[in-house]
Amino acid sequence: MMRHQRTLITAIALTVSILMVCWLSISLGSRTVGIRDITAAFTTDTQTITLSAIRLRVPRTALGLLVGAGLGVAGALLQGMSRNPLADPSILGLNSGAAFAIVCAIAFADLSTPIQYVWVAMAGSALTALLVWFAASIGRFGPTPMSLTLAGAVISAMLTSFTSAILLPRVNVINSYRFWQVGGISGARFSLMLPMLPILIIGFVLALASAHSLDALALGDELAAGLGTRVSIARAQAWLAAILLCSSCTALAGPIGFVGLVVPHAARLITGSDYRRIMPASALIGALLLVFADVVGRVVTRPADVEVGIVTALIGAPIFVWLTCRRTQTEV
Repeated sequence: MMRHQRTLITAIALTVSILMVCWLSISLGSRTVGIRDITAAFTTDTQTITLSAIRLRVPRTALGLLVGAGLGVAGALLQGMSRNPLADPSILGLNSGAAFAIVCAIAFADLSTPIQYVWVAMAGSALTALLVWFAASIGRFGPTPMSLTLAGAVISAMLTSFTSAILLPRVNVINSYRFWQVGGISGARFSLMLPMLPILIIGFVLALASAHSLDALALGDELAAGLGTRVSIARAQAWLAAILLCSSCTALAGPIGFVGLVVPHAARLITGSDYRRIMPASALIGALLLVFADVVGRVVTRPADVEVGIVTALIGAPIFVWLTCRRTQTEV
């Protein structure tokens, strides 16, 4: 009973926090607005600077919620599947693979909209995931947590270099790519988000369906198989869910880093080690973190904006260093 009460209290607290940060996201920015302005924005056809700002902030907030939830859940999937507490979409190279594929699509196929990007991003993420796993498996001990992290970092750096090589001689591609590369949600529009919703929903459903299998995989492959888990199928399902979520989020908002690393750890601190609770908590915390980071980026440099990818990197980089040091000390 106590566990269920704690889960309910946690869910209520996170939901209230998300509602509060959504209110801040709509009301704060280069121009502060009140509740009357927000009401008027959707009940009148009047065009003013204030009302136009609100109509831009609402889809921006919605995109922050979707992308934050998607990256948070994807990070939990990757950490659970690989039993690597340092795994996340950017560290394992999935974001870099999607970004490289999208740059190639912009440069060589003249693609220009997120709905076009997403299919290319999925292919880039999937191929990168296979490449990272293969590279990590070459060693004597197979795909250990450390080998996966090192392989992801190396392949991510390699793909980033290839991306730069394609961009440098193509000024027109750089102009289309530079804001997307930083990772941001300032250009959000409902017309671009709606086609992505089915892909995100499938990713979330597969993630929730993988929760029980991830609990078994945490015990080790042999013990999980002994408990009746089809290890290869469970791992493939988790990979597919992570790829769907990562590619969709990357196509919509660019390669935003560190959300998938930090959020699952926060979820575990709150909910424990049960992935049936970690998954929903990661979605809520990821949404909260990304929208909050977007608000911070708008407030600290008024009237200009700092893109949310920069803010999440400033938050996530120190935490990643701390986790790496802690992991190294534990293994020694």
